[in-house]
Amino acid sequence: MRRAFKFLLRPTARQATALTAMLDDHRALYNAALQERRDAYRHPSKATVRYGDQSAQLREIRACDPDQGRWSFSSQQATLRRLDRAFAGFFRRVKAGETPGYPRFRGAGRFDTVEWPRDGDGCRWNSQPEHPTRTRVRLQGVGHVKVHQHRPVAGTVKTVSVKREGRRWYVVLSCDDVPARPLPATGVVVGVDMGAASLVTLSDGRQVGNPRFLAAAAGRLARAQRELARKKRGSTRRRKAVARVAALHGRVRRQRLDLAHTVTRDLVRDHDLIAVEALRIVNMTRRAAPRPDPDRPGAFLANGQAAKSGLNRSVLDAGWGVFLAVLRAKAESAGRVVVEVNPANTSRTCAVCGHCHADNRRTQAAFVCVACGHAAHADVNAAINILRVGLARQGAEAA
Repeated sequence: MRRAFKFLLRPTARQATALTAMLDDHRALYNAALQERRDAYRHPSKATVRYGDQSAQLREIRACDPDQGRWSFSSQQATLRRLDRAFAGFFRRVKAGETPGYPRFRGAGRFDTVEWPRDGDGCRWNSQPEHPTRTRVRLQGVGHVKVHQHRPVAGTVKTVSVKREGRRWYVVLSCDDVPARPLPATGVVVGVDMGAASLVTLSDGRQVGNPRFLAAAAGRLARAQRELARKKRGSTRRRKAVARVAALHGRVRRQRLDLAHTVTRDLVRDHDLIAVEALRIVNMTRRAAPRPDPDRPGAFLANGQAAKSGLNRSVLDAGWGVFLAVLRAKAESAGRVVVEVNPANTSRTCAVCGHCHADNRRTQAAFVCVACGHAAHADVNAAINILRVGLARQGAEAA
């Protein structure tokens, strides 16, 4: 298996300055390469500039620009490949008829990662198994940076990345051949219903509440953003205000991730098969479609966007995507099975008689079947339906 290990860096003040300069120089290289591609396309000849053409120019760039010459050649190639992947995605979306999203120039707040494609080429992961808290990573142009390694690294380190999150720096190791750790079979299966009122509802009736971390931090975020709006652009105080806002968002993100790890650990440990909904979160959180007024050209009717915005905020605050991603990764490592089922009508179908009707669920929490009279918590009823569909799908795939 391929797994990523993320550790906090503890650079000195001089190393932090060097890391910031490294990000800035790689960002300048990315933006210059993007500008070259734009200029080539606008030229009457419509010339095409590819990764190979731009990579061949690196030696000359490094020789003429001392700032670029002090960084790893392979990391600069990885930055150019990053731009190449952005263009490949753009053309793929154009062909598929999707929203293209043309690659754009990266500002200082939108370029936060530098990657080294191979361990030992411009970087070196110096792991010391006998002293896991004294590990360091060597980066060309920066030096040996102290790493807070809170768990052992398994497998073979293939790529090394340095990422900035607010005022913190992290090293991310992508490892191949990570051994699986299968857990003993339990003979227990479960269905999982995701929600906004309760983050997780299981088919056996258990529920995990939704802490709503973003809503809890909304007051502090609003104050910090108001302070940010008052600061003059380019000033030191504005940079500090930006860092405070980023720190608050980072805390919310870590809280969601910690809760996801805690809940999924118990799910994977206690169940052999876990049936979940195949949620399309991006589609669920889109803006409501506009409704043009047929009687007044250029005017629009009410489309419920205000209520939809509140629902979208609750869905994103719950962190369903993070939860499902962590669940899949833990299940794969433990040898468990995660089955994704179509969520359509799972909350309207009776788990006893199978009758499906919108009137079965008249409120958010109560489910009463209009055919057989079965009454249950709506989310528990949906979780039972998800489990039933998941077992049927698993049986069909096995056959």
